[in-house]
Amino acid sequence: MNNFTRITLIIFVSIAGIISSSGETILNGGAVNDGGAADLHHEIIVSVKDQRLLLKTDGKLQAIYPISTSRFGVGDRIGSYATPLGKFLVRMKIGMGQPLGEVFRSRTPTGEVLKPNAPGRDPIVTRILWLEGKEQGNRNAFNRGIYIHGTPQENLLGRPASYGCIRMRSPDVASLCDRISIGATVRIIPDHLPGHEFILENLLNPHGLVASHTRIPEHAGQQITE
Repeated sequence: MNNFTRITLIIFVSIAGIISSSGETILNGGAVNDGGAADLHHEIIVSVKDQRLLLKTDGKLQAIYPISTSRFGVGDRIGSYATPLGKFLVRMKIGMGQPLGEVFRSRTPTGEVLKPNAPGRDPIVTRILWLEGKEQGNRNAFNRGIYIHGTPQENLLGRPASYGCIRMRSPDVASLCDRISIGATVRIIPDHLPGHEFILENLLNPHGLVASHTRIPEHAGQQITE
């Protein structure tokens, strides 16, 4: 490799980030860009009625998590603070490698780390999955900044509490980010999860607070404010 080639490579890596083995590009700040890739192995289903998020891998149940959708109901109108329904794709993953509880502003880590249920605080934390709507009824989702993200307000999970996004516990959203890749399908539905009675009775712990079949995330989390 000559000097010109070496310098060109260094500049490219510095600007574009590091390309992972999955083909995703890890940008500065822990953001992951897809480069047009699609994750065909994972599907996320969010139930507004159950306030639960279900992850499927190759069609099989992988995990289920308690979440919060919007306190303002469902919809896609700009300025409504509602959670949009329908089919989405994960367009970006933000916060990879950041600690659990890392606070984000404008999708940028601030260096502040919050503990769960920190009094008087409600920022976005740990990880962000930025969603792009794929239907007429959710076409504004990406520009509205609709995310799946971590929240310090874990005591409110299991009921509508957000301003449009889907909120999760920091360990849960970090684990979810590690499991899926860019391009994974997300479906937000108003009704119960498929087979919800079996899932809720047999797969969740008695308190319904911890996901089934979860593992420790490979990267610590990150957080943002809605």
